Amino acid sequence: MSRYNVTTSIPYVNGRPHIGHALELVQVDVLARHRRQRGDEVRAQTGTDDNALKNVHSAEAARVTPAVYVARVAERFRELGAALGTGFDDFIRTGSDPRHAPGVAELWAACADDFYRREYTGLYCVGCELFYPPGELVDGRCPEHGTVPEEVTEENWFFRLSRYQHQVERLVADDVVRVEPLSRKKEVLAFVRSGLEDFSVSRGVARARGWGVPVPGDPGQVVYVWFDALANYLTAPGYGTDDEGFRHWWDGADERVHVIGKGIVRFHAVYWPAMLLSAGLAQPTTIFVHEYLTAGGEKISKSLGNAEDPAAVIATHGTDAVRWWLLREVARAGDTDYTPERLVARANEDLANNIGNLVNRTLTMLTRYGPAHGDDPRATTLRAARAEAAATIDHALADFDFRRAVEAVTRIATEANRYIQSTKPWALAKRNDPTLPAVLGELLTTCHSLATHLTPFLPAAAARIQAQCDGTAPIAPVFPRL
Repeated sequence: MSRYNVTTSIPYVNGRPHIGHALELVQVDVLARHRRQRGDEVRAQTGTDDNALKNVHSAEAARVTPAVYVARVAERFRELGAALGTGFDDFIRTGSDPRHAPGVAELWAACADDFYRREYTGLYCVGCELFYPPGELVDGRCPEHGTVPEEVTEENWFFRLSRYQHQVERLVADDVVRVEPLSRKKEVLAFVRSGLEDFSVSRGVARARGWGVPVPGDPGQVVYVWFDALANYLTAPGYGTDDEGFRHWWDGADERVHVIGKGIVRFHAVYWPAMLLSAGLAQPTTIFVHEYLTAGGEKISKSLGNAEDPAAVIATHGTDAVRWWLLREVARAGDTDYTPERLVARANEDLANNIGNLVNRTLTMLTRYGPAHGDDPRATTLRAARAEAAATIDHALADFDFRRAVEAVTRIATEANRYIQSTKPWALAKRNDPTLPAVLGELLTTCHSLATHLTPFLPAAAARIQAQCDGTAPIAPVFPRL
C-alpha cells in the first residue's frame, strides 16, 4: 500500500468560479478515488487563495471588506466541489484557516537565511501577482492577461532564488520533481537555464491595504501572496503546529502530487522547489500541468466575460455529464474548446447511448429471460476488454491521461453492445437455446465491471449501476438523454 497526497492549486477568489475551475477539481478527485480503489492511503486537498491583491481590488469594487468578500466567494468554490460530486479530505482557506498563518511564519523562519531587503522598481501584473521583466511582455502587455502592468517602486524582502538555480535544474532534469507532460518539463528547464533572479517575497502594507499574512518581525510588510499561497500544501496537513498530519502526509507520503494549470508553472516548478530547498523540506514528487479550457478559442476568464457559470451547467446537464466531458474530451496537450453542444453530444453518445443503454438492455433481458450463469466462449473480445481495463486505467492515470483512462471504460460497453447484436439473446430465448444463461452471465458480469471501473470517474452513476445489478434498486435509465 502506498501513501498518496494529491492537491489542486488554490484559485484566487476575486470572482465566481467558472467552468475552467471544474477541470482541476474533477481531475484530482479522480486520481484520489482511483488510488483509494487500488487500496492506497490517500489524502486529497483543495482550497482558496484569499490573500491576493486582486481579491482586495474586487472587495473594494463590491464595497465590502476583503474578509467579507473572500468568505462569500470562497463558499462558491466549496459549493462547486460539492456540485461536481467530489470528495476532498481537506479544504483550506488561506485568509481564515487557523492552521495557515502560523505555518507561513514557520516557513518564513526556515527560509530566513535566504532573505534580504532592498528597494525595487518593476512592472507588476496584479492578475498574475508577479513582477515581469520587460522582455517577457508581449507588446508591453502581460502574456497571461493581456493587461498593461503597473510600475511599482517598493522596499521589499527578497528571496535568493539565484542561489538555487543548479539545484532546481537537477531536481527537474532528473525527475526528482517530475514535471508532466514533457513539454512543460522542457519549458521549466529552459526558464531555469536562462538564469534565475531573486524575487520579492513581501509587499508593503499600504499597497496590500493591510490584507495578508504579516511578515514576522516587520509590521510594515505582508508576505507576498505566492510565498503565502504555496505554503498551503504544508500548512493544511499541519506544518508549523504540533499536528502529526504534516509528518504523515508530507514527509511520510510516497507521492506528493500537485495538479495545476499551465499559467502557474513557474511558481510551482521553480519557486516552490527552491523555497523547500531553503527550508530543508521534502519536495513534491510530481507536478502535473493541465491545459486551459477555452471558449471560441479564447482562454476562459472572468475578465473576458466568457466564463460560463459551472453551477448553471451542472443544474442544466447534470453532474455526470459535466464530469464525463471534462475527462473524455479535454486533451492532455493543447487547450480544449468548451461548448454546451459538445458536452451534450458526448454525454448522449457515451453515457446514454452506450453505457446506459447496455445496462438497461441487460437488466431488462435478465428480468425476462433469466437466470444468468456460466461463461460463453464467443465472448473472447468482450472478456479481453474487461480484463485489460484495470491495467489500462492504471497506466493512463499514472501518466495523467484521463481521456485514455475513460476510453477503457467505454470500450467495455462498446464490446458488450456488439456482443448483444451478435448473440441476439431475444432470439436465443425464443428457441430455448441452452447458451442463453451464459450469454446473460457475460452481460451481467460486464455491468458489474462497468460499475467498478466507473467508480473513480462517475461515482454516483457507478453506485446506481451497482444497485440495479444487485437488485436493490429498480431498473431505470442510468443516464438521461440530454
